[in-house]
Amino acid sequence: MTADAKQLRQQSYISKLTLTNFRNYAALSLDFAPGAVVLSGDNGAGKTNLLEAISFLTPGRGLRRAPYADVAREGGVGGFALHARIDGPEGQVEIGTGISGGDAAGEGGRKVRINGAPARSAEDMLEWLRVVWLTPAMDGLFPGPAADRRRFLDRLVLAIDPGHGQRALDYEKAMRGRNRLLTEGSRDGAWFDAIETQMAETGVAIAAARSELVRLLTAMIDRLPGSGPFPQADISLAGDLEGALGDAPAVDVEERYRAALANGRERDRAAGRTLDGPHRSDLLVRHRPKSMPAELCSTGEQKALLVGIVLSHARLTGEMSGLTPILLLDEIAAHLDAGRRAALFSILEELNCQAFMTGTDAALFSSLAGRAQFLTVDHGSVEPTG
Repeated sequence: MTADAKQLRQQSYISKLTLTNFRNYAALSLDFAPGAVVLSGDNGAGKTNLLEAISFLTPGRGLRRAPYADVAREGGVGGFALHARIDGPEGQVEIGTGISGGDAAGEGGRKVRINGAPARSAEDMLEWLRVVWLTPAMDGLFPGPAADRRRFLDRLVLAIDPGHGQRALDYEKAMRGRNRLLTEGSRDGAWFDAIETQMAETGVAIAAARSELVRLLTAMIDRLPGSGPFPQADISLAGDLEGALGDAPAVDVEERYRAALANGRERDRAAGRTLDGPHRSDLLVRHRPKSMPAELCSTGEQKALLVGIVLSHARLTGEMSGLTPILLLDEIAAHLDAGRRAALFSILEELNCQAFMTGTDAALFSSLAGRAQFLTVDHGSVEPTG
């Protein structure tokens, strides 16, 4: 890698993480080095809990999407706190987040502080670091429901476009309002018009951001060798708004969508919900070398495709933002053979990113000896691996 490329991918990394009453950790403080971190231990020891804590350093409900009240340690005071020191090209920053015992369990209940001052919103954390994850629950992403693929796609978009999260929240809030009017039998045309105008504006913006991410990610995937350890993927979007944006200006697509919502009120009233919009779109993935839909590939091929997409996205994020994301790779070695594991470790090193990897057997990561930080997790304690 050239010096310029190395500087372009200078990664912000977590140098210290402190947890209080988080899952099975009453109190924990860990120092991390940049680069790979291997967390090994028995099932249920708390490895994924550590990754979940790190996933709270980005907007949303973390990699498990659990209600915040469920994250607080059982037998604790009802709240939780985590604090991270981030080191990066712009210096050092302290980020803290959590809920107190009396806070609501919803998204609004989580507070964020940056360098001791209240953040305007959780999106402020994206100025300092980006976090992307792969978990065993995502192994069924391709044959599973479209909602899971949309969530995965939107997480990738958020790492490139920090405003995407707020747009999604605004759209969902407006759609909930429209659905409530539908189920209540309201005929207030002015109120419907106002909500549908907001849905059209935010919905088309969401579709445009997703389309741009797919375009950029496709270009990044095209730069990879066709015979690499992680097969190239062909990715596309299935959705009315995404399709319309390919043929017309965004302002025209907004007006068409607003009109479609207005004309579809009676149909949606019968269904009890809004039937058209970006909340119905889907991410389509094909195994390029085999020209086969991802959902028809073997489990191992699907895992390799997913890893390849995430690694390409990490490269893209590094080039677009200058911040290669922190990668959380839960049980990553379970479905990769020795050759693909070695290739993965090499790519992570080339990306110059901090990557947290978990596994029950530290031996699966033995080729990283001397190049990674090894920690053993044991039901509330974390120690250097002997």
